[in-house]
Amino acid sequence: MPALHTSYQEHGSKEGDDPKHADCAGQHKTDHKPGDLGLCTCGCHIGAMGFVGHWSVCLLFSCDRSLTGSQRQSRLCEGVARTIPDGKRLGTGNTSMTMGPKDKSHLPSRHTTIGPARAPHRSFLYAMGLSEEEVNQPFVGVATCWNEAAPCNIALSRQAQAVKMGVKHSGGTPREFTTITVTDGIAMGHEGMRASLASRDAITDTVELTMRGHCYDALVGLAGCDKSLPGMMMAMVRLNVPSVFIYGGSILPGRFKGKDVTVQDVFEAVGRHQAGANSDEELRALEKVACPSAGACGGQFTANTMACVSEAIGLALMNSSGAPAPYESRDAYGTASGDAVMNLLERNIRARDIVTLKALQNAARVVACTGGSTNAGLHLPAIAHEAGIDFDLQDVCEIFHDTPYFVNLKPGGDYVAKDLYEAGGVPVVMKELRKAGLLHEDCMTASGRSIGEELDLIEREADGKVIHPIETPLTATGGVVGLQGNLAPDGAIVKVAGMSAEEQVFTGPARVFECEEDAFEAVKARSYMKGDVIVIRNEGPAGGPGMREMLATTAALSGQGMGKSVALITDGRFSGATRGFCVGHVGPEAAHGGPIALLEDGDMITINAVTGELSVALSDEDLAARKAAWAGPRETIYASGALWKYARLVGSAKYGAVTHPGGKEERHVYMDL
Repeated sequence: MPALHTSYQEHGSKEGDDPKHADCAGQHKTDHKPGDLGLCTCGCHIGAMGFVGHWSVCLLFSCDRSLTGSQRQSRLCEGVARTIPDGKRLGTGNTSMTMGPKDKSHLPSRHTTIGPARAPHRSFLYAMGLSEEEVNQPFVGVATCWNEAAPCNIALSRQAQAVKMGVKHSGGTPREFTTITVTDGIAMGHEGMRASLASRDAITDTVELTMRGHCYDALVGLAGCDKSLPGMMMAMVRLNVPSVFIYGGSILPGRFKGKDVTVQDVFEAVGRHQAGANSDEELRALEKVACPSAGACGGQFTANTMACVSEAIGLALMNSSGAPAPYESRDAYGTASGDAVMNLLERNIRARDIVTLKALQNAARVVACTGGSTNAGLHLPAIAHEAGIDFDLQDVCEIFHDTPYFVNLKPGGDYVAKDLYEAGGVPVVMKELRKAGLLHEDCMTASGRSIGEELDLIEREADGKVIHPIETPLTATGGVVGLQGNLAPDGAIVKVAGMSAEEQVFTGPARVFECEEDAFEAVKARSYMKGDVIVIRNEGPAGGPGMREMLATTAALSGQGMGKSVALITDGRFSGATRGFCVGHVGPEAAHGGPIALLEDGDMITINAVTGELSVALSDEDLAARKAAWAGPRETIYASGALWKYARLVGSAKYGAVTHPGGKEERHVYMDL
């Protein structure tokens, strides 16, 4: 019987391979024959799916040629079978198998399925085609953020079917449901972005309500975009049920004029277009090829950063975040995740057994060493808040500061998520951190094994191209830095990946704008000066409302060739695709009377990412006098509806911009009701 392992052994490719996998010819060593059982990174279910072609790196599965053809056919997903620590086998591919716990007397689903009083409830379940056996099994919520809003979400429904297969194989009854997603790429640069951060908490709330309302026992969550990843993980920790997260996968890079391109290149091309540096036709040609497939933005932007977090924090299976969305191997990881959640349920391993302070620290390390998105400084405290753990922006930034930056990814570097996957993915990155003693190895993971046990199985090493050895990092400190000073008493955050030490110090006069639109119009008109510090305020969680990202503005500056000639600070956020000296999350925000609300044109601002300083050349007395004369927060147009509600509930960015009291104030445990 094949077993999941992590040797990354390479497999053979020969004549007769499916044409769509022609690129992988010659990249593998061991031949497969039609009918052989296994799975490679392109997702070829060898034999069972009728083809044997595959991409460059095998998805960690050995082949068992002792099985008969009928056995292979009946075990379509056997390639994702795993040997768990107690020696029990999960996921044999036999849909009648019931390895999960049959006694539901202590599980939430007993409230909807057990006893004479629940006959009406069971009637509804039978109406959907469930058998009596399935009704008596544990119920596993399979939550996706599928929609047709953007390519990052479009593959999630397909992958959910694979998850459900894994749940069924291991004796559970999957119940699929969907929740919302607001996709930043579409919402960027206009009023729609105000809905983005609020959608994170709406995702968490709606998953919680669905799980509570229908009394599901465990959760597998699939997400593919910037706010849906943290939103789904927050729901897992809030509910504290056995949980496994799986990322929908990144987009493939486009090709333009012989180079790999991403949507970041399109945003920056807009700036060049505004400067007259490229034509309408060139911009149109680029926009049509930059995003060639399903999946989230390909660089180490927010979605891929949080996907790396999902593995590092332990909620996702090792290496499951790496394969791009079009690769059918994502389905195998989905099936393995369905198996895994049943193992966790059987062993009563819950989300907060996995998400501990040490696990959060591991996740912050991975963000720093990969030059990840500054948005992780918002989402990690929010995940911690759900568990009742104290872990705020400053805690995150302390870890960022003493973590070497050694993974060469866009936007500060040269490579995209697909390249990281082919270089060995997050497991190899974590192996490098372990070498330097920068990893807590005793943290539990979704497999039921510890981080250390998982890494012991990894044989690949840093390639020196995408993943550099930690002994020779790109820079000695992390690609993301925390700042503090009289302009940001609650802190701020800046991404410095790809910047030299000289570029990380900037002093200049403030050029103050009351909202992003005003700043963008000024940038378009080039009504700013080299050396300015552009200040965009009233864009915080409450004051925006919604803490919008500023990619349109920063990309326009880069497109004009001014990305290194000006700096930018805001109480809002920056996209993970932002590059240049751009400081976000300045707190307290303007709406709460923070110092950023008191700035005037010409005030001299110093940003020093080397020492961690963000200050303005004003005395305490000057700031106090301006505060006394301050007219109060700017009035917004949102006087009702979801954003009105969000503005009144949301807290400081320092603590994750959360909207409820969190785990510390809980009076019950959902699983134990």
